[in-house]
Amino acid sequence: MSGMTLQTAEQAGEVLTGLALGLGATGEEDALWNAIDPAIWAETHNPWTTLARASRVHVRGLLADAAFRGKIAEIAAAREAARRAPGWFDGLPEGKRPGCIAYFSMEYMLSESLPIYSGGLGNVAGDQLKAASDLNVPVVAVGLLFAQGYFRQEFTPDGQQRALYPFNDPSQLPVRPVLDENGDWLRLALDVPAGTIWIRAWQVQVGRATLYLLDTNDPANPSSVRCITTQLYGGDAGLRLRQEIVLGIAGWRLLMRLGYQPEVCHLNEGHAALAAVERARVLRLELGVSFREALMIARAGTVFTTHTAVPAGFDRFPPGLVAGYLAEYVIAGLDMPVEEFIALGRETPGNEAEPFNMAWLAIRVSGAVNGVSALHGEVSRALFAPLFPRWPEAEVPVGHVTNGVHVATWAAPDRGRPEQDDATLWSHRCAARTRFVRKIADQHASRQCFIGEGGLECFPVPALRPDVLTLGFARRFASYKRPDLLLTDPDRLARLLADPTRPMQLVLAGKAHPADVVGQALITRWIAFSRREDVLGRVVFLADYDMELARILVRGVDLWINTPRRPWEACGTSGMKVLANGGLNFSELDGWWAEAFTPEVGWALGDGKEHGEDPATDAAEAEALYHMLETEIAGAFYARDTENVPTAWVKRMRASMTSLTPAFSAERAVQDYTTRYYIPAAARYRRRLDGGAQEARDLAAWRDRLAAQWGDLRFAAVSRNDADGLHHVAVTVELGRLEAGDVRLELYADPRSGAEAEVIDVPAVSKTVSSGALRYELSVALKRPASEYTVRVVPFHSEVMVPLEANFILWEH
Repeated sequence: MSGMTLQTAEQAGEVLTGLALGLGATGEEDALWNAIDPAIWAETHNPWTTLARASRVHVRGLLADAAFRGKIAEIAAAREAARRAPGWFDGLPEGKRPGCIAYFSMEYMLSESLPIYSGGLGNVAGDQLKAASDLNVPVVAVGLLFAQGYFRQEFTPDGQQRALYPFNDPSQLPVRPVLDENGDWLRLALDVPAGTIWIRAWQVQVGRATLYLLDTNDPANPSSVRCITTQLYGGDAGLRLRQEIVLGIAGWRLLMRLGYQPEVCHLNEGHAALAAVERARVLRLELGVSFREALMIARAGTVFTTHTAVPAGFDRFPPGLVAGYLAEYVIAGLDMPVEEFIALGRETPGNEAEPFNMAWLAIRVSGAVNGVSALHGEVSRALFAPLFPRWPEAEVPVGHVTNGVHVATWAAPDRGRPEQDDATLWSHRCAARTRFVRKIADQHASRQCFIGEGGLECFPVPALRPDVLTLGFARRFASYKRPDLLLTDPDRLARLLADPTRPMQLVLAGKAHPADVVGQALITRWIAFSRREDVLGRVVFLADYDMELARILVRGVDLWINTPRRPWEACGTSGMKVLANGGLNFSELDGWWAEAFTPEVGWALGDGKEHGEDPATDAAEAEALYHMLETEIAGAFYARDTENVPTAWVKRMRASMTSLTPAFSAERAVQDYTTRYYIPAAARYRRRLDGGAQEARDLAAWRDRLAAQWGDLRFAAVSRNDADGLHHVAVTVELGRLEAGDVRLELYADPRSGAEAEVIDVPAVSKTVSSGALRYELSVALKRPASEYTVRVVPFHSEVMVPLEANFILWEH
């Protein structure tokens, strides 16, 4: 497209539409969209919304101007050059690079013009998709196009939350219908017991990455089916299950229909688990193997990311509901009994009363599993431990990749830079706070006023000042996040905010799920507090927390506060968004902050331990919260040098921006996924696929043989003693019908005092000392007392992931 000229308004209009549809525009393009409609652009900073809402007459006039057409051509050429430019992924060894990664998620936060997200999960998916585009990682994503999305929020005059569900008109969204080879709208047919579901496909371009969205609002469907993709996280269990069937099964079929051949399937939360099942079904038909054999291949290339920190967060469905919707699919498509399939989603496969757990299914169809922070990895190992009985919790196969945010999305273009001197960096922070205060004032009418029975009613008019320490608190209002911790002592908080020499101001936002009465009550309590005479205008609760409002907040506040109960915040990316903007964090030592915090970059709440819902802990941490704000934090912000610069505060700003911004970026997270998960998964998948049907049969047969014969294993003799500074181990194991190569003998010590678990391989020294027995011997210098070690037998196969695919284990005692 280099050197392209646009001779006609029609040509320019087509290119302009393409530019607006491509999400993730850069700041260099601002002048173009500002020329189309400065008011809408200033309000939204969203190309598609600006173009869709602008005057047609005005746009036609612009397109008639040769200079304007030249600007369009210049931007289009720059976009095309960026699309073709090599990225980080291209620098990896060619033989290791996966050909395609399919990413499945229930929600994506990409732009306010595409409101199909709720919060953290969508934030992660959207930011990682943008980062994959920047790095040129070959990701193709799949999600759902919700007709109403997540609810929009307004308040009643008495501060009660009201849920609204405006319609997402596809003609006003940055999406395009996916067309087939004949130019017709591509539609998929999914057969269920109640009939055929017709599913439409839409395309969203996110830089170099493509996102496909599915919806069931096809006129050929009955009303009950058309409503499947109406609301995100709405409805009953039946609706949720049908949404996950569409996402996983129809989503994978769409990729096959479009000719994609993914080597890696990434399940972003258990909602997408059925994508891996459908992948195995396709392989079963292609290779002529059983579903279990096909799953041995599909599993190798599947990655499951869990975002849940509590068992209640997993999707569970009544077995009868699963059978009702999937019986025909399982029997005809997978060629297996329905009960056998349902057992894949149970902790105890034979317990018919146990519900079907999508997270259990996801881990059983995946070759790699990870949490979203180091602490969450530990929490997830505990959550998934029941699926790996007798295995130490430290060896439950769940790793972690700490989330990150897409810096270009959340950082203000005119933010300060850490390499600048103190005075310059601080002036940028003050300018950002000033813009923030003005923006909040501008937001007042649209977010804080409404028509009630008494006519027009408004919440208190913000009286925020551009020179006051500004605190931000915005997130989903759920009780475990303790959004009322700062309200433990309202009078003390009021005094802190109104301090005559070191004042503070607080801006809050957040939604509570429409079914969460407790969370809604917490919002109402904050709104009531904001109306107190002694804090009037200093506390602002903004309605309808969305992506655009989040950008305003993270670019303007000085201090981001987060107060969850440890360890229930899996990661908590909201605090990462302030980093590049010079904001600091004051957070519970949970999620990402547990690994990011040092005294040089911010402040920490709590002792780094778990206390459950202990009221005494809440009270102690509330006291610590107030004390830190009143003393150290206020002191650092208001202690100024001769140039009116708070040098201690700026020092923390610089350290935070320098060390934390790159470490907690989505680019780093996607690089971690690629090197630690995608590349190994793709290699395993290729090896198993290249082995074809025979390899699948051999691997499944090996696993079945272990399941049938593991109970025959016995320790015949165990001798352990210390001499000459070495620990001597001699063990005889009766193998029963197993082969010597099927198992491995290990000396094991549990993790303790911060040290990792220790596993030492004990080699076999003789084959058969008697029929079916094997002798092992080892002499080794131990790092810890011999009493801390025990002997165990575990499965071994060079191509099998233990314990994920074979969770058998035999201990000495």
